[in-house]
Amino acid sequence: MRFTSEQPLDGGVLEREFTLDGIPGILWTPTAASAPVPLILLGHPTLGLRRMYPRLAARARHAAADGFATATVELPGSGDRPRLPVLEQARADLRRAKEAGRPVDEEIIDALVLPLVEQAVPEWRAALDALLALPGIGGPVGYSGGVISVGIRLAVVEPRIAAAVLFAGSLIPRVMFEEARRVTVPLHVLLQWDDEGNDRQAALDLFDAFGSEEKSLHANMGGHTGVPQFAGEAAARFFTRHLG
Repeated sequence: MRFTSEQPLDGGVLEREFTLDGIPGILWTPTAASAPVPLILLGHPTLGLRRMYPRLAARARHAAADGFATATVELPGSGDRPRLPVLEQARADLRRAKEAGRPVDEEIIDALVLPLVEQAVPEWRAALDALLALPGIGGPVGYSGGVISVGIRLAVVEPRIAAAVLFAGSLIPRVMFEEARRVTVPLHVLLQWDDEGNDRQAALDLFDAFGSEEKSLHANMGGHTGVPQFAGEAAARFFTRHLG
């Protein structure tokens, strides 16, 4: 891991950009911490870190106020990373299906999501290795955000993930429902009830599939970007209980 920039943010947060094996990422740490702090990995959609930065930085500030470090990495094929032909083709197929008013079939969903999961999860795990080796960063570790299929796979294969807040949505391959049955960590799932871009019933079915003994679904009225403040506060309390 090589740090490429460093700047203090309001609220006592230190932001450091880094690269790891050519993959960009950002680490936020509370400057007032006197002992190693727990870490939350911030998941995000495939819009690129530059576009997602305002939301990610806001989440990082809130987490730092609760005593957590946070980190994120650029997803494969996003931002300044090289395009992935398989994902570009799947995105084009998705656009054509929507423009024609056709349902999005499972073949398109698999092509759009599964290659991303297969490449992103090992990269997240490599980043976790490097982050936990830094002074001031300790365990336990949480995962927060989307793409939800990435969060599912991480929760299944990464034993250092102790709890997860998952953002319901995004297209979900059928195979991920089977993987969800193998998830055992405590889960807090956020669902926007009127999210026009996501299948509500699929999100509810996925929640039913999760194998965790402790899982809660927090559904709120409103569209994709209308998550109310109290929903974020509930997620923060969840992480404080399981990671703090």
